[in-house]
Amino acid sequence: MESFEQQLIDEERIRKAFTQKTWSEIKSVNSWMIFKIMAEFVEGLEKMAKIGPCVSIFGSARTKPENPYYQLAEEIAAKLVRKGYGIITGGGPGIMEAGNKGAHFAGGTSVGLNIELPFEQSHNPYIDPDKVINFDYFFVRKVMFVKYSQGFIVMPGGLGTLDELFEAYTLIQTHKIGRFPIVLVGKKYWSGLLDWLKEVVLAQERNISPEDLNLITLVDTADEAVAVIEEFYSKYLLSPNF
Repeated sequence: MESFEQQLIDEERIRKAFTQKTWSEIKSVNSWMIFKIMAEFVEGLEKMAKIGPCVSIFGSARTKPENPYYQLAEEIAAKLVRKGYGIITGGGPGIMEAGNKGAHFAGGTSVGLNIELPFEQSHNPYIDPDKVINFDYFFVRKVMFVKYSQGFIVMPGGLGTLDELFEAYTLIQTHKIGRFPIVLVGKKYWSGLLDWLKEVVLAQERNISPEDLNLITLVDTADEAVAVIEEFYSKYLLSPNF
């Protein structure tokens, strides 16, 4: 249930949206926003350009260490690192922490793209100190995910995870980025979504093409997830070169 304090914040934001502003106020706010966005892009691009081949791991911030999916994400990250890939996460707790933890203890590159939120998400302790990047803007952060990832591992998660999944899915489907592998981990969790895409979005409404469903692979184990990434790049005789 939403807190009373958050309700007040939301109400104030709505009121501000309907308040008439002078030209000087609009110009001042827009100028500040433009420079802030530019600064986030510059920092992100400069740091991310040096990281080498990486795989992004998406998933819920609410997943606890005792959860099997947390342990599975940690295992996947460690196995990918041993294959030569670095790991990128959203930098926070839960699945993100598990991904960074697996990369850290396996001796690999561990990147955290942390988003600053009203409830003050702080980055987890398993990110390389020089590879923590904090963002105010989700869209800048998502650019960094898709620009510097050679694959996407999607663990069970909520709205943020779905947002990241469909961002990557859409960019691949529209050929805005390369056809990098998207791996959904957890058949029990994700099967309903894939059934809906197949039976409703495709079969009933024809809002996607049959080949779009081939852009996603559904697995249950760490070995299967890593194999999808490895098999994809073996087609092109490519491998990480850390």
